[in-house]
Amino acid sequence: MEDKTKLVIVEDELTIRDLYSFKFKLEGFEVYTAENGETGLKIIEKEKPALILLDLRMPVMSGEDMLEQLRSYDWAKDIKVIVLTNISKDEAPAKLRLLNVDRYVVKAHHTPQQIVDIVREIL
Repeated sequence: MEDKTKLVIVEDELTIRDLYSFKFKLEGFEVYTAENGETGLKIIEKEKPALILLDLRMPVMSGEDMLEQLRSYDWAKDIKVIVLTNISKDEAPAKLRLLNVDRYVVKAHHTPQQIVDIVREIL
């Protein structure tokens, strides 16, 4: 049975990563963080979270490359993914549409509490 409170935040900016990690822990979630897609994949494979908050533009491995690799694994096909970025939806990579993203959220347009509410709605 999957743990509906386990999530992974993949975000390269430390202050943003820490902000969301703190907020979700306060809300009772079990939180794991990664600073890029490569590290994110390793943590996701080990922890099998219910949901991933995924930034797109990151060093080492981008969010869309990480998601494309993740979706190639059978065990990861049903993990919920919220793209959490400051790239407008119009500028987002076209391949995201094919990678089963549950929600596309622009960070600058939402408070941390709104992000928590979106996560609860999806889970």
